[in-house]
Amino acid sequence: MESNTIFLTVAHVLFNKIMNYNPKNPNWVNRDRFVLSNGHACMLQYALLHLAGYKLSLDDIKAFRSIDALTPGHPEAHDTEGVEVTTGPLGQGFSNAVGLAIAQHHAAGEFNKPGFEIINNYTYTFLGDGCMMEGVASEAASLAGHLQLGNLIAIYDDNHISIDGDTNCAFTEDVALRFKAYGWHVEVLDDGDHDLEGMEAAIKKCQAVKDKPSMIKLRTTIGFGSNLQGTHGVHGNALKKDDIHQIKVAFGFDPEKTFVVPQEVYDLYSKRASEGAAKEQEWSQLLEKYASSNKAEAADLKRRLAGELPEGWEKNLPTYSPSDSAVASRKLSEIVLTKIHQAIPELVGGSADLTGSNLTRWKDAVDFQPPSLGIGDWTGRYIRYGVREHAMGAIMNGLAAYGTIIPYGGTFLNFVSYAAGAVRLSALSQIRVIWVATHDSIGLGEDGPTHQPIETLAHFRALPNCMVWRPADGNETSAAYYVALTSKHTPSILALSRQNLPQLENSTIAHAIKGGYVVHEAEKADVSLVSTGSEVGICVDAVKYLKEKHNLIARVVSIPCFEVFDAQSKEYRLSVLPDGIPSLSVEVMSTMGWERYTHEQFGLNRFGASGAYLDVYKKFEFTPEGISKRAVATVDFWKDVPNIRSPINRAFQQLI
Repeated sequence: MESNTIFLTVAHVLFNKIMNYNPKNPNWVNRDRFVLSNGHACMLQYALLHLAGYKLSLDDIKAFRSIDALTPGHPEAHDTEGVEVTTGPLGQGFSNAVGLAIAQHHAAGEFNKPGFEIINNYTYTFLGDGCMMEGVASEAASLAGHLQLGNLIAIYDDNHISIDGDTNCAFTEDVALRFKAYGWHVEVLDDGDHDLEGMEAAIKKCQAVKDKPSMIKLRTTIGFGSNLQGTHGVHGNALKKDDIHQIKVAFGFDPEKTFVVPQEVYDLYSKRASEGAAKEQEWSQLLEKYASSNKAEAADLKRRLAGELPEGWEKNLPTYSPSDSAVASRKLSEIVLTKIHQAIPELVGGSADLTGSNLTRWKDAVDFQPPSLGIGDWTGRYIRYGVREHAMGAIMNGLAAYGTIIPYGGTFLNFVSYAAGAVRLSALSQIRVIWVATHDSIGLGEDGPTHQPIETLAHFRALPNCMVWRPADGNETSAAYYVALTSKHTPSILALSRQNLPQLENSTIAHAIKGGYVVHEAEKADVSLVSTGSEVGICVDAVKYLKEKHNLIARVVSIPCFEVFDAQSKEYRLSVLPDGIPSLSVEVMSTMGWERYTHEQFGLNRFGASGAYLDVYKKFEFTPEGISKRAVATVDFWKDVPNIRSPINRAFQQLI
């Protein structure tokens, strides 16, 4: 077992002297939040949860890192009660903590009234040198300082050790000075191995600072007490038997016994847990009084915490007919947000410094800002993330985990890749986060190959439990939002166009929420053209060209979301992609993944080009003529194959 003596003393202080929590109700909204950003030290957290009385037995502790245990090798929120967020890649947990702190400030701004401080919890996070080195943590720390998050307290384990050895080999900056420059309050404590009173005093000093987040730089010795203390050799290796023996003797334990917890330790932690339960009871009584004079607010808070959307909100989703004008799907997204934001007050969004391009801000939105700056307030529902895509992703995970917010964030689709680590954790954590990812293809034109996504959709489509939507028109855009908002345990990426898209025949919200449907049906069709987004309309145009120039009959299918389409019955999927007809996929991206739906693929397995979007499409032959050329080749290749089977027909479906 790796050494987890780092943070042991300050963790004891935090869980016994500082934090308010109730193991009998781990989801009490006003509990203090604890995030272990250096998640490799997770046995420390598991031990604390066990001692405090959460649903984590001594047998669960013994099963550490074994199959289906509640004690996996890094903390996972959906598996283990008391774990707030899933941490693993370093810096993510710290950034999640920033999100939790933002959510607390926002909830307090929305729900607290004079005489009723319903929301006033703190967020505490532990982090180490690895987190400090990761850029995502720097992005998040910078934003937290700007936002003056006085409810956020980070405790930095300054042990000078990373996996490669002493940090002198790669990390010699003045961390305290850096955080002061970010706008943080900083405390420095030199004896993190023994000075419990100093740690408690430092935390309380930080609690008293209301207009800045705080960081405690705590000098510790990794593997304290081990023969290998202070070296990287104790970071991830099991201690030898003789070393374990001497440690137990040094700390007053029977060296012959294992997994023994003295009753007085259980009693000490049980007392703190009981105090937390009493605090929740006081809070519940306060909430009852609050509800008598703030009925609407109390009902709204309870609804949010129950995870339910407001009744009838979906009636606000816009619908379209083929006679409506062509509109870019990024603009269609803005229209959706404008229509639904009042109906869903927990919807809180932002952009990574691309608001005017992402179109993520409704007209009368208030910015989430510290009131002292005079440019917004704590009730604001629009977050200015700055050019910090990765931090935005990780912060949104924290926002979603708090329980009162459904977060969305905007950037170019290509730059969601900057935040891939955070997106992966959204999917693994089973949380509802929405990416408004505009400029979704070579159709963005002049910005050229550096901005034009090619592999991005294939990457995120390959991610389990992640819905990637590429809507082709207004109804599909509304459907994407409907499914994204009603899917409580799945993140969504909405890939949206810069260029205008026509409203399609047979497109409805009801059809699109199935993830795939027939846009244009034709009897005795020679070929199925299967597409997404901006190419669906071009495929529709190709139908007429194929008929006039090649006397071929084509049908058109739109699959705006693979993940949702795959969840439909096989019978339905075969009605969309039937046997007996060769199929061709058309998408201005990597063709990887399309073989699961079509016999042939027309895509872009190279980087794009800079130029006006119509010229770029013409260069790569994504035109009715170019699509038709590939359709003719598809028909010719498959014409002598008897009993063509749909790719949907397989020996087994690749789902677990």
